[in-house]
Amino acid sequence: MNDMNVSGNLNAINSAHLHAPEQFAFSKIGNEASHRLSIPLKRALDTAMSLVGLIVLMPMIVMLIALLYAVQGRPIFVRHRRVGRNGVMFPCLKFRTMVPNAEEALLRHLAANPSVRAEWAATRKLKNDPRITPLGALLRKSSVDEIPQLFNVVLGHMSIVGPRPIVSSEAEFYGRYFVDYIRVRPGLTGLWQISGRNDISYNARVELDMRYVREQSIWGDIVIMAKTVPAVLRAQGSY
Repeated sequence: MNDMNVSGNLNAINSAHLHAPEQFAFSKIGNEASHRLSIPLKRALDTAMSLVGLIVLMPMIVMLIALLYAVQGRPIFVRHRRVGRNGVMFPCLKFRTMVPNAEEALLRHLAANPSVRAEWAATRKLKNDPRITPLGALLRKSSVDEIPQLFNVVLGHMSIVGPRPIVSSEAEFYGRYFVDYIRVRPGLTGLWQISGRNDISYNARVELDMRYVREQSIWGDIVIMAKTVPAVLRAQGSY
């Protein structure tokens, strides 16, 4: 699914007036007015925390840039197209963790391994991904490859907490709930990241994203951020 298809499908989805099931309804705590007030507060907190994070982590970022350049060469960063708020595509930044010809390597691997094709079709992830470099595997395991996304938060593409960023081809997995997904900015962390990441099914990922969209709150974001640290240290489902 290309970018145009994502935008085109929004009209069809919106015209259907479809909603997530009852188990994902908004929390009864609070009201619509307080929810509206939390939106600018959330954005202010996102900006402040991401700027502080970049300042604190800048020595590490510089060291990683030097290490990646020495071991893998250029490019140091990659910009993957991801679906943002209101269906607008944005360049999601990461440290490069894959070989330069990653797409060709993936196609060859899928063509030669039918069982792997099923895994890719179901999850859009591979536990043994031939595209990932040795250094890249280490960065992905520790989630360090996602540090550059703090720049995305500063620019307003992402939030500190939100649904996981997806590529346009993954919109079909969300079905009628895609209209709910694009109501908010994707997050650097979220319920998916603290609930097992790639070890859970794709349907469970969608449910977690919908739960966040429907029940989001500043306090909920604080809880998710607090749980992110031990989740990153455990590295469960990180590959």
